[in-house]
Order: sequence, then C-alpha cells, then structure tokens
Amino acid sequence: METTTHVRVRASELVGRNWLNTGGVDLDLEALRGKIVLLDFWTFCCINCLHVLDELRPLEQEYKDVLVTVGVHSPKFEHEADPVALAAAVERYEITHPVLDDPELATWQAYSARAWPTLVVVDPEGYIVAHLSGEGHAAGLATLIPELVAEHEAKGTLHRGDGPYVAPEPTAGDLRFPGKVLPLPGGTFLVSDTGHHRLVELGPDLTTVVRAIGSGAKGYADGSAADAQFNEPQGLALLPGDIAAQAGYDVVVADSVNHRLRGVSLADGTVRTVAGNGVQRLLDAGPALVDDDGARATGAALGRLPLEIALSSPWDVVYSRRLERVVVAMAGVHQVFGFDPVTGAVSIVAGNGLEGLLDGPADRAWFAQPSGLAEDAAGDIWVADSETSALRRVSFGDDGTAFKATAFKTTVETAVGEGLFDFGFRDGPADHARLQHPLGVAVLPDGSVAVADTYNGAVRRYDPASRTVSTLARGLAEPSDVFLDESGQTPLLLVVEANRHQLVRLPLPKDALQVDEGAAQTQRPKTPVAAGGLGLVVRFSAPTGQKLDDRWGDPTQLKISSTPPELLVSGAGTSVGLTRALVLSGEVPEGVLHITARAAACDGPETADGEIPDHAACHLYQQDWGIPVVLTADGAADLVLDLRGMD
Repeated sequence: METTTHVRVRASELVGRNWLNTGGVDLDLEALRGKIVLLDFWTFCCINCLHVLDELRPLEQEYKDVLVTVGVHSPKFEHEADPVALAAAVERYEITHPVLDDPELATWQAYSARAWPTLVVVDPEGYIVAHLSGEGHAAGLATLIPELVAEHEAKGTLHRGDGPYVAPEPTAGDLRFPGKVLPLPGGTFLVSDTGHHRLVELGPDLTTVVRAIGSGAKGYADGSAADAQFNEPQGLALLPGDIAAQAGYDVVVADSVNHRLRGVSLADGTVRTVAGNGVQRLLDAGPALVDDDGARATGAALGRLPLEIALSSPWDVVYSRRLERVVVAMAGVHQVFGFDPVTGAVSIVAGNGLEGLLDGPADRAWFAQPSGLAEDAAGDIWVADSETSALRRVSFGDDGTAFKATAFKTTVETAVGEGLFDFGFRDGPADHARLQHPLGVAVLPDGSVAVADTYNGAVRRYDPASRTVSTLARGLAEPSDVFLDESGQTPLLLVVEANRHQLVRLPLPKDALQVDEGAAQTQRPKTPVAAGGLGLVVRFSAPTGQKLDDRWGDPTQLKISSTPPELLVSGAGTSVGLTRALVLSGEVPEGVLHITARAAACDGPETADGEIPDHAACHLYQQDWGIPVVLTADGAADLVLDLRGMD
C-alpha cells in the first residue's frame, strides 16, 4: 500500500533590526513557544494591509490568552524603512501587538512572502500550519484557531496567559495624525482628526479648536456632534449651497475604516450616513457591470440604494461641478467613484479595479490606491495615485454636464509616475521626475498642480504647460494634504503635516527648488525563472466549513499580464482555474508578472445532495501579486503561489 508522509515545516527565526510594542524586549520563537503565533507581513503604505489589521482585531481580542500576532513590517518604499516613520505608523493605526522591523526583508524572504499582506500561522510547537495571501481570511482563521487550541490543549503544548505586547507612550495633542483639510466659508478650517476618530474645526490661526464633531470614540454612529462616531475619517468635500439645500447636509466625509460616506450639517454638527453599508467592498462584489471584454462599465449607477452598497476605504472626496457630484477616491478597490448627494446614486467614474498603472479609456484604466483628488478649471480630476507614486488625470472629453455613461469620453492619463515599484525624489521633465507615495493634490492659480509628496516629506509642483516637476517645500513630516490658502493678502500653501499632528502655512515660492536625489525601485528579491514554459499554480484550500461555490461553474479565476508586455509570449489574459501555462520571452532580461487570483467559497453544511444551501454566506478570496522576475538559464520552470495554502 502506498502511503503519503505529511512533512511538518519548522518556522524560521524572526530576524530584523528592532522590535516595537514590546517594552524594549527582543522576541524570538522560543519565547513564543506554547502560543499560536500569527505572522502578519505588512507595510504601512498598503491599504490591503490596513484592512487586515482591522480584520484581525476581533480574533486578537477573543483569543488573547492563546494567540500572539506579530506584525513583520517589510517595507516597500524607502521612507517606510525609517524607524521613526514606522513607530509613527504603529501608533497611528493603533496596532496592539508586537511589531518586528524587517527593513532588509530577511524574515520576509525566510517565509517566502511574495505579497503584502501575507499571513503565516505557526502552531504552539513552532511548525507552520497555514500560509495565506491577501485579505478576507478572518473567517477561516476563526475556524482554524479553535482547532489548534483543542489539538494542543489535548497534547499539553498550549500555554495560556498574557502575551508580550507593551503599549507605547502616546505623542499627539489636540490633533492626532490629521488627514485632510477643508476651508469653510466663515474663514475656519475643518480637519479630519483621523487618529482621534473625529472632525475638528480650527480657527484661522490653525491652532484654536472651535469645536469637535464626533465623540472621539472609534466606532460607527450617526447623531449629534457629541454622539456621532467615525473610524479614521479622511477626505472632506463642501457641497455647493444649492446642492446642500437639496441634500440636507453640507459636507461629505470619507469615513475610511467604516467604508462609508457620511454627511455633516455645519449648522449643528449632526452626522448621517449617506452611502455605504459598512461591509468592505471587493472587486465585482456588486451588480455585474461588465462588458464582453471583462471591463467594468463606467458612468452607470451601481443599481442599489446608497445605504445598501458596499464601499472600500474611501480616502478622499471632492465636489465636481463638471460631473455635478462628489468624486470619491476609493482606495480599497483602486477605483474612482461618483456619488450624487441629491439622488444618492453611486457610480464608477474610472478604473476597472486592477492594481497598477495603465492609462486609456476610463473602464480600462488601472489605479493603485488613489488617495487625493482635486478638480481643475477645465473640470478634469487630478488624482494622487499613491502606490504607483504617480500623479494621474481623469479627463472628460465632451461638453455635456449631466453625468451619464454616454455623456463623456472619459480617459485617464499619467502626468508623473512609472509603476508600482518605481519611486524617488527627482525634479525635471515629467518622464524623468519621481514622487514617493503621494496622498494629496491641489490645483494652483496658474493651472499647475501641487502634490503632497508624503514619503518624500515634500510639496511638489507639476506644470502641465511645460510638463516639468519642481519642489515647493521639503522637510515635512508625512504631509497628507495640501491646499491653496487665499484667505490672506498673499496666497500660501496650507499643508497637513500628519506626523507632527499639525497644520502649517508655507510661502508659495516664486522660484521652486530643484531636487534630484535619484530614482529607485522597490528592492524586492527577483525570482529567477527560465525562458520558455513557466507553469503557474496558485494553491487554495477552502476553510473548514466552507466549500468552493461551483453552482455557476468554476469559482476560481486567474488574470495575468506583464511589464513589459513583451515578457509574456503566451498565457496572458483572464480565464477560470488556478493553473496556467505561461511562455516567457528569452529576449526580455527581466520584468514583472502581474497575477490576480480569485476563489469563491460558501459557508454552511452541505445538503444531502452535496449542494450549497441557498442561504449560505459566501466569501470572495482575492490577491494581486506583482512578481519581479529575472530570466536565467538555470531559472525555475514553475511558480507556486499561495492564495490560501494549508500545511
């Protein structure tokens, strides 16, 4: 009889520069023996990683005596390798577990992580039992953890008790990691006090607190200014007076972690929800608006009541007079949405949901975590596309004013930026210039565009006429928004300096600085592969209690492309299944494989005939990978990735 031996893989040691949230104590796996250890490979620029932090919080609380989460911070951008910036991010996102600073990606490589976020589960004896990529694994972990508890309690290898987390000292004052700013008609400024989960109205001096809107308690609640709750609010948009009168509120707020848009009445500070059901949206989770080529239609309303529709980390909002609606940077699904405050209609303005940098018709364009918006005099929308370190423009090629799918020939173009892994601090011609994870954007009187170049600690200027980039200010601590303040005799730049918990005014220099500190690429290890055939396998195992949802055919899908496109001779495109035979060109020395994998599974016991019950709750598992590859003669002929791999 043939037998199969299950190989148990011992977890690698945790190696890095420093530990945070441990009271100065260095941890190792030996010190964590007896606990279930959940390694969360993350980087603080990544919206998907921030989603996972929130997914894990209930599990950490429920199993706090047996589960220890360790955040392994493996940076993408150069700025994220700064230990001061990392400490600020750990405080900003209220992370209540130990964090290993892994700037050289040593532990990342030891665990074969290939994407942010990646989760690895280590059992109380120090063996790897699960390797998970992407979001949406909380339900599966909620099944796996009690199974491990029962197994190791029976074996006597589970140790209950407090974990090693030690809370750091808080550093903020009246504001805590403010996100965005909005000037109000009376000369005051409304600020999203993101770290305090509220809005604050500041006086003209930018320090006097006029009032707070929101209780300051992290959560979700509508109501009065004193009782309402937000969860990391970000963008703010003031509605025109006639629109506000019809809508019944004045300001739209991007309530990012609540995945909702909120409306605020300035007269009394009352807060209401105007769009979003609080459930994080996944791509294609709504009604099908897909054409024959698989591109999501833009312009058309998504077809549900506004409070029933799912959103995903709305990060900024701006009222567009051209579109007659609020434009929303929907960072979590890499798209730009529209919201009509009068009718409540929610629509897609641009982006098909794939992560990356691709220009063209709006329904074909790719964004990567759009985080800042501004409208120019022509009615075009400028976008700070943070993960591609890019400045993008959404243009509308018709003179119509009603926002309909046929009213505009909407296109997307890139002014500055190269791709997901390219960044730097360099002025000059736009195709030479580089940004680093920008979060804010503003249009200046001469038609040029100011950019809050967050990870470079600078405000940059892009001139569309000359297509050049210059630097207006530097030495800032993660500027998250920029605005032109014309309230005084001389126009000034108003900058939200998030990591110094303040707003500052800066002169608008006549002669901008010229900076060239070079361009860089994300220093992730390149995977050696051989030219010719490359077999791709994405492993997926449905959690206990779930079954692949095959009621309408194969519930798995791969979408594959490459940069440059010439890297892939064949195998590109979208099709069902989690395996694909690729052919790589021997004429391209290196590049990036862009891979999106999806799988759908449903809860509940199977019926007698093995079918999934109609009432079952279903889950979409999805992960985008950008795999840097280098072609070598002895490179691999196979590539195996884990969407949800169980050991």
